[in-house]
Amino acid sequence: MDAIVDLGATRAHRVDPELPILVSGLNHWFGTGEARKQALFDIDLTIDRGQLVILMGPSGSGKTTLLTLIGCLRDVQAGSVSLLGQELNDASEAVLVRQRRRLGFIFQLHNLHESLTAMQNVRMGLEVHGKIASSSWRPAAEHILSLLGLEDRLDYLPANLSGGQKQRVAIARALVGNPDIVFADEPTAALDAESGRHVVEMLKLLGRERGTTTLMVTHDNRILDLADRIVQMQDGRIVEDQMT
Repeated sequence: MDAIVDLGATRAHRVDPELPILVSGLNHWFGTGEARKQALFDIDLTIDRGQLVILMGPSGSGKTTLLTLIGCLRDVQAGSVSLLGQELNDASEAVLVRQRRRLGFIFQLHNLHESLTAMQNVRMGLEVHGKIASSSWRPAAEHILSLLGLEDRLDYLPANLSGGQKQRVAIARALVGNPDIVFADEPTAALDAESGRHVVEMLKLLGRERGTTTLMVTHDNRILDLADRIVQMQDGRIVEDQMT
């Protein structure tokens, strides 16, 4: 049964511990004064455990803004975002940090540390999740990199990797801590068709076997058939939400 959380100046919001993502009446603005512009309008979105949901829409439609708000990377200004049973509106920084440790992030820019090898970059994913152990990090990192076809690049620095290989290291870093939710912004943009499909199939398998939920922004029509749902956005609003 949904719990009710009183957020003072805002209206009461629903929090359901059984739902990984529950968004209600979400609005967001950028800028101040006369330059203030609304980016999201009254967004409602519910995502079940284990689902792979794709956000689509033209550039500027609000996809990445929505992704970053749900992923604790921006402050919720108005409305409700319940993430893994925790309301994010007016949440403390300590709460946001705790929630981020349960998430995995994959972005179009790989953001690897250039002075670290592929293995060491993946190890940082475990450190973020607070799951680092001197005796276990190496097998975990090697396993996930091997699943992504990088078993012969474990000790390579990013400068010696191709763009697609760097992106696969970034994906391994996001998945190695077994996050409850994966947020992915154009994760296949730097990958060829086969590699991109393999990555999304991995995310689909994690949802089926571990209950990992994935929310992905993409323009990649090659992987749409793997989604459980496709949510279309336009001008800061959800205009279509369909099961596949």
